[in-house]
Amino acid sequence: MDATPKKAQIRLTRRSPGYVRVTFDNPPLNVLGPEFVLQIKEIMNALEADEQVKVVVFDSAVEGFFLNHSDFLANLEDLTAIPQGPTGLEAWPDVLVRLTRAPFVSIALIRGRATGNGSEIALACDMSFASREKAILSQWEVGVGLVAGGGPMARLPRLIGRGRALEVLLGSEDIRGDLAQAYGYVNRSLPDADLDGFVDALATRIASFDKWAIANTKRLVNTSLPADVEIAEGWDACIKSIARPAAQRNFKSLFEQGFHKPGDVEDRLGYHLGRLGR
Repeated sequence: MDATPKKAQIRLTRRSPGYVRVTFDNPPLNVLGPEFVLQIKEIMNALEADEQVKVVVFDSAVEGFFLNHSDFLANLEDLTAIPQGPTGLEAWPDVLVRLTRAPFVSIALIRGRATGNGSEIALACDMSFASREKAILSQWEVGVGLVAGGGPMARLPRLIGRGRALEVLLGSEDIRGDLAQAYGYVNRSLPDADLDGFVDALATRIASFDKWAIANTKRLVNTSLPADVEIAEGWDACIKSIARPAAQRNFKSLFEQGFHKPGDVEDRLGYHLGRLGR
């Protein structure tokens, strides 16, 4: 058994008794691998057990990346072997569903790229606010021959409508802050200089309110959520899609161009996806 201490890829900071920050910190690209999932599972357990928590803000310490796509250099079996969570879903979708149903408010502060998993956690949050200049959201999976695994097919149509959801999912394009706001993909797009102050003020305000009222208001709004079976089907399709020959060919091409390394492919992933089949 590997006894080497694992580097913390996620940090939890308490701003006040009721207000917590969860910061993604897995440089250089903030990719999501098995260790990240294990760590966020533990953080989710701690947040659910803490009766004082009223507001959780998710942000990033990595320049240019909020939360990125999965770690495709990791062993897939290390991810799929993680036990199912309390919902009965696999580990990553379990965390997302629990976050949406939690008795506290969750807010995504998006600065940098929120691709795949980053978009999925933003969709699972109760609110999301994006940097006008620096936020990039995308569900990139179809562009490389995959199906997304964290539930965007179930969540996006309810949030932005069927047509726009299909545009986001099938187009696999990078979406900047102002368009994300116009579509309803995020609550608001704000000037980057104003983003931190706005989110901090909103989180502090909500954290000053009564938790019973917060939790029960959220519970009643949650009647519009997708059923767990919709999330489960997306995860199953995602795992099967990774081994498809078309996906493997596309991955090979992206890796040859510099995928999974700091540089143009990661910075302009939507552009490079559009050139794969040409």
